Amino acid sequence: MNHIGKEYYGVRVLKDVSIRLKRGQILALLGENGAGKSTLMNILFGMDVIHSTGGFTGDVLFEGKPVKIMKPSDASELGIGMVHQEFMLIDGYEIAENIRLNREITKGNLFSRIISRKLETVDKVSMREDARKTLNSLGLEGLSETVAVENVSVGYKQFVEIARELNKKNIKLVVLDEPTAVLTEGEAKQFLDCVRAVADQGISFIFISHRLDEAIQYADTAVVLRNGELVSQCDMEGVTAIQLSEMMIGRKVELVTKEPKQESELHSPVILSMKNFHVEMPGELVKGIDLEVREGEILGIGGLAGHGKVGIANGIMGLYPASGEVLYRGETLSIADTLSTLKKKIMFVSEDRRGVGLNLDASIEMNTVIAALRVNQEYLRHIGFMRFYNKRAASEYAKKMIEEIDIRCTSSSQPCKRLSGGNQQKVSIAKALAMNPEVLFISEPTRGIDIGAKKLILNYLVQLNRERHMTIIMTSSELAELRSVCDRIAIVTEGKLAGILKPNDEEYKFGLLMSSSVEAMEEQGRAKKEENGVRKVQKEVRNHAAD
Repeated sequence: MNHIGKEYYGVRVLKDVSIRLKRGQILALLGENGAGKSTLMNILFGMDVIHSTGGFTGDVLFEGKPVKIMKPSDASELGIGMVHQEFMLIDGYEIAENIRLNREITKGNLFSRIISRKLETVDKVSMREDARKTLNSLGLEGLSETVAVENVSVGYKQFVEIARELNKKNIKLVVLDEPTAVLTEGEAKQFLDCVRAVADQGISFIFISHRLDEAIQYADTAVVLRNGELVSQCDMEGVTAIQLSEMMIGRKVELVTKEPKQESELHSPVILSMKNFHVEMPGELVKGIDLEVREGEILGIGGLAGHGKVGIANGIMGLYPASGEVLYRGETLSIADTLSTLKKKIMFVSEDRRGVGLNLDASIEMNTVIAALRVNQEYLRHIGFMRFYNKRAASEYAKKMIEEIDIRCTSSSQPCKRLSGGNQQKVSIAKALAMNPEVLFISEPTRGIDIGAKKLILNYLVQLNRERHMTIIMTSSELAELRSVCDRIAIVTEGKLAGILKPNDEEYKFGLLMSSSVEAMEEQGRAKKEENGVRKVQKEVRNHAAD
């Protein structure tokens, strides 16, 4: 790609960017949110958002020849595939149908033989067999090709996206836009090992990621963008994550650190409790969890994808059928009534920001205040018995949050669909905070967010917890992220609570709990006995003091 430039509505987002990629190479495309990575790849794949906004300048050469890629089908014919950061799947179709979409296997019948081949019907059996082979090659033997996409978790949807591209017979180059953002470390390794093996067979990859350790381990070369400009194209050998991150953001990077809380703070009253809690979320079933959340803590929920960690928040917020007892401040919470839960100042930032979190066609301003407007009747002006939208107050709040959490945009009136994925995530957080929640459920808060923005978001959550005494329940696939900000971390395995650990516990303990090993269960049993013994002594001391 030579001297690529692109403007959106007068704002220049790419400035004279050139990149080179060889056959069988993995190129890591790095940069902060808004640096221009996705725009550059949308140009390569011929996305409509490029050509409907004036096109681009520069040239694209593929296999040594100039090409004009005006639509995704042009890219596909050349052998270019793309796994987008946000899913491009049809929920009502089964997995096999999504994998073979627009490349359906058909079979003849009497009418097609007599009249036209256009009357052939879809051969679902052959399509399922073909999809099964691709899923198996990715190590997904347990994922059925016949299940509807809408009934699987976000992590599995990402695998389906990947399988669709690798299933194409003429594939020569695959663009991966944040493919591991919703995967756990183990799943990400499984996928990237597969990518490496495919690259060794001659297929090239462009790999957009904010996980710099993955880029260093698997990529051959890196291209770093900053503010739409090319900063560097370098070989990965000898490059460190710190060097890459400083190239990305133009400043030194500090790791997120949180001061540990006092022992007394860790034994505050229980604000939320679950007893025998079940959630029927396909791909993330919760199978009877007992869990207590203490007021003012940051509780982390971790575990492997598909084991139920994501289902907890979705069930409590009423997005999927749930059963069992949930108590909030000692009173039963109506888990089937989302509005009632919201009115109790319990908010949720979903892992699915596009499907659940935001109205992409609406402005940043409207997205940030819509929940508070509808649930609490805020951001309204009252004139007699009539109510009108208070645009000034809404605009002030949106502008405040744009500055506070660094939402990269042209203005608060910009539609959310025009934002990068990471900035859409920030808008989702601003929307939740407009409700002034006492309890905040937040799932995958830094999915698709660069290292600089990740630090900002995680520090902001710690600040909310400290300054507002907000109780935060944070679900994440990144264990290091949970350990950096949480007071306790609950590990969910096979739909059940495997145990609760402190963030500074040895790493092997987390691995044991996630694998549901007998040793881990025994260790948790010993820890529970010790805790009960301590509580018994404390009770005796209190009774003695009272006497």
